[in-house]
Amino acid sequence: MSVVSPASRWVPTVAPAPSAPRTSARHETKERRSRRALAGAGALNVAALVFFVVTLFPVYWMVLTAFKPTGDIITPTPDFSPLHPTIAGFVDAIHKPFFWDYVSNTVIVSVATVAISLVVGVLAALALSRFRFKGRKTYLIVLLAIQAVPQTALVIPLFFTLQTLHQLNELLGLTGTYVIFDLPFTVWMLRGFVQSVPADIEDAAMVDGCSRLGAFRRALLPLIAPGMVATSIFAFIQAWNQYLFADVFMQLNTRYTLTVWLQSFETNRGTDYSGLMAGSVLYTLPVVLLFVLVQRKVVSGLASGAVKG
Repeated sequence: MSVVSPASRWVPTVAPAPSAPRTSARHETKERRSRRALAGAGALNVAALVFFVVTLFPVYWMVLTAFKPTGDIITPTPDFSPLHPTIAGFVDAIHKPFFWDYVSNTVIVSVATVAISLVVGVLAALALSRFRFKGRKTYLIVLLAIQAVPQTALVIPLFFTLQTLHQLNELLGLTGTYVIFDLPFTVWMLRGFVQSVPADIEDAAMVDGCSRLGAFRRALLPLIAPGMVATSIFAFIQAWNQYLFADVFMQLNTRYTLTVWLQSFETNRGTDYSGLMAGSVLYTLPVVLLFVLVQRKVVSGLASGAVKG
């Protein structure tokens, strides 16, 4: 009879108890995070939609009122859709006395302001970005200080200055006044675009035989051209929307700009709201169309300029 030793005796093995799966906890955590992200994105979308509606509603109301007859405008309960649309307000606005004179005055002053500010601003931005000289920081501080000065504080000094120079009721004097306030903004904007272009590009162009002016024209100017377009748009909008100086310095009916022309719809007999809103639409439309047409070119120009740089 054989004896089985205790060491060789078979002992059944017991499997360990299964632990709680961690995958389910991780999955719940991811779901909570995704729900929070969706809730945050939804809240941001709602806030953006509310902001969009609040911002767009005055424009919608202006366009809506422009197509309403006078009887439908002055009502106790507002109508959010034109019941009897008409273009009588636009016809009355266009046939106002000296309307086309006001259009030409506004276009001439705005375009001249942008052209002068752009030429002088590019040269000033190039000097501030590429050269080191005494008073450079002081000049930058003065640029910011000029932008902070309210226009109403300079009306009287500018009035007497233009009177001394015999430039009251002159488009040249009004253009110079606009340039005074548009130029600091233009210089500050263009300085940032010039600084974003490495100076090595101009140095390489001069090594290849270009002069300083040639390096600026062939190497730097194509890269900052999108920035010049964007800056010119903002400068044009500022000059186009200027009201105070045109109202004070232009005292002849034929020398008014469109911003001053809009107040002609308010008389002692009341306010022609239909004509006023129609005139506002006509006044706003060129700037909106210009911005829409140039926006794509600015974006594509910035992208191509970044690739070239």
